[in-house]
Amino acid sequence: MNMMPLDLTPDSSNAAPPSTVLRYRTLWISDVHLGTRGCKADLLLEFLRHTESDTLYLVGDVIDGWRLKRSWYWNQSHNDVVQKLLRKARKGTQVIYVPGNHDEALRDFTELHFGGVAVQMEAVHITADGRRLLVTHGDHFDGIVTYAKWLALLGDMAYSAALNMNTWFNHLRRRFGLPYWSLSAYLKHKVKNAVAFISEYERAIAEEARRRHVDGVVCGHIHHAEMRDIDGILYCNDGDWVESCTALAEHADGRLEILHWAEMREHVMAPDLPISAPEVVREAEIARTA
Repeated sequence: MNMMPLDLTPDSSNAAPPSTVLRYRTLWISDVHLGTRGCKADLLLEFLRHTESDTLYLVGDVIDGWRLKRSWYWNQSHNDVVQKLLRKARKGTQVIYVPGNHDEALRDFTELHFGGVAVQMEAVHITADGRRLLVTHGDHFDGIVTYAKWLALLGDMAYSAALNMNTWFNHLRRRFGLPYWSLSAYLKHKVKNAVAFISEYERAIAEEARRRHVDGVVCGHIHHAEMRDIDGILYCNDGDWVESCTALAEHADGRLEILHWAEMREHVMAPDLPISAPEVVREAEIARTA
């Protein structure tokens, strides 16, 4: 698959730097799907502005090459996300890109660096408390993607239709002063077959982590944020940025947490409100990252 060149004009997302930043040891995000209308790039930009970490993992499907190959869609907010990620790499954050199936073209460039971003097929992350976590997108454990790509592409088109419905649904919610809520995620998890698929996927990838003799796994792919123990293996899915707008975070002591930005954002962006965070750093203290 050939990836079309990206517009790398200056990042306009830094015009108004945040007054509050949350600091973590490690962050994982995946399934951003830049290049699609369902991508919540504006919400992701808010998240990237208001968080700092020593290491940032991009766990696949950050750029949707499947969709861009069919039709080009790329607005300024998508460009700003790319620029923000590159800026973080330049300012000292270790950024590691583990490609997924929608950005599989980058798998031909593993072990290379682009703008300070390291591309790796997978990674093993060691937490502050010594646990070893396999980091992989997870599509290799999805039988449909692996063995019937045509069916995966058909499903992708149906999924896009659901996301378009979700966009209009949330547009109406905003007009009535209601917060973001993912209709598409709700419908997906009400379907029995989808729930069964998620369970099988989680167990398959946890079993791979056991085979690799690691303590857990961090993945994405299925757009379902989750953190739980599966027969002694820690399973962590960081979710997505088209439905749930979630990330996985590691605190300074090694504790892991799923961050739900749609729920956090008003507290983080209004510093006078109480927030649950590992450390609040004021703008003057983070001027070097602006």
